[in-house]
Formats: sequence, structure tokens, C-alpha cells
Amino acid sequence: MAEDLLLEVVTPEREVVREHVSEVQVPANTGYLGVLPGHTPLLTELGIGALSYKTAGETRFVAVIGGFAEVLPDRVTVLANSAERAEEIDVVAARANLEAAEKAATPGPDAATTDWDAKQRYVTAAKTRLEVAEHSGRLITGAAH
Repeated sequence: MAEDLLLEVVTPEREVVREHVSEVQVPANTGYLGVLPGHTPLLTELGIGALSYKTAGETRFVAVIGGFAEVLPDRVTVLANSAERAEEIDVVAARANLEAAEKAATPGPDAATTDWDAKQRYVTAAKTRLEVAEHSGRLITGAAH
């Protein structure tokens, strides 16, 4: 059994992570999936959540919004619609996005024609970005940069 996994997280725009890691927690569409070296191969749809991984005894976080993940015994490849490392997230902008998402998810005169599932995904994505940013060590209460 291999001692580590190659983790690759990519979006249509860029490569977000390419590191050798000891374990990965992936936000699959039906819940979190833990992956260790030697895992049985699988393909899964991603949900919205915090992908976490351990490398050199340190846990790191990435906000992931949809996509797919392929797991092989020695590799995890994440093809995400959107992904950001914790330290890349602008906390002030993320907070503003959450406020806008929550406001948009408030029922109004167009409630009968509103795509509530899309609005809820928007809120969940905004909350995930803030939660992941918190793992970078920056204070959520302030405009830290």
C-alpha cells in the first residue's frame, strides 16, 4: 500500500492543488467521503463543501462548489466547478456574498416563479466559503488580509 496520495484539484480556470497528501475528505453529493492511500477506485459527484487534506501533519482546506472526483488507490482527482484555498478567500467579499445570498433567498413577490433550490445552493456556497476562510487563521469578524 502506498504511503500517500497525489491530490489534484482543478477548475476550468486553473489548478488549485497538486500535492502529495496522507488523507483527503471530499464533499460528495451525498455526504463526505474519506480517502486514504489504497482506497478502492470510484467516481463521485461533488456537492458544496469543504474539502480537507492532510500533508506534513497539517490540515488544509479548500472550498469546493460542485463537480466530480475520481478516486484511485494512489490518486484523488477533483474536477470542481469552483474551488478556492482557504487563504485565497476574500473574507469581506465572502461575507457580502452571504448577505446577498440570504437576501435573495427571502420570499418576495416573485416567490411562485423563484428557483428556490438554486437560491439555497447560493447560500450554502457562500456559507462554505466563509467557513473555509476561517480555517486560514484569519478572523471572520474583521476585514483581515
